[in-house]
Amino acid sequence: MVNKIVCLTGLCGSGKSVAGEYFTKKGYQYVRFGDLTMDILKEREMEVNEVNERMIREELRQKHGMAAFALLNLEKFENFLKKGGVIADGLYSFEEYKVMKKHFGEKMVVITIYAPPQLRYQRLKNRKVRPLSAADAESRDYAELEKLNKGGTIAMADFTVINNKDVNYLFKQLDEIKVEIEK
Repeated sequence: MVNKIVCLTGLCGSGKSVAGEYFTKKGYQYVRFGDLTMDILKEREMEVNEVNERMIREELRQKHGMAAFALLNLEKFENFLKKGGVIADGLYSFEEYKVMKKHFGEKMVVITIYAPPQLRYQRLKNRKVRPLSAADAESRDYAELEKLNKGGTIAMADFTVINNKDVNYLFKQLDEIKVEIEK
């Protein structure tokens, strides 16, 4: 296994978590950028809910800028990378991308998971954990693209997976990408 940090990006419902599970089963260590939010909620003994999560995310970005989740996770990523390959789920802002690229250089690979909006909205509606209505999903898309500068991260990916069929189709593409990453 090569020591690379593979960052996943894409809009909600695209299949990032499924891709993360795929890499974890292949021996990669799994880290979510957003675990930082959960760690702070736990540290402050706050209830985990959308209101508190949003408050923490906004607080971190206000204090550390739009690259907050990359900056505050760098040490964690470094420590994991010493042990082997890392799958980093949830690269959001373009500012995070730039920090990660500057810090990790050639060790960083970005995979965009793409699925068309209507398919993602259907998936999100049927999702068991944190389901979203189509209207809520569309609102979240707009917020991520307009307020979190996520479009640049998606555009600058090293690989793009089109996740518009079944899970086997997704895994076939990830198999090919994994071979390329580990060359």
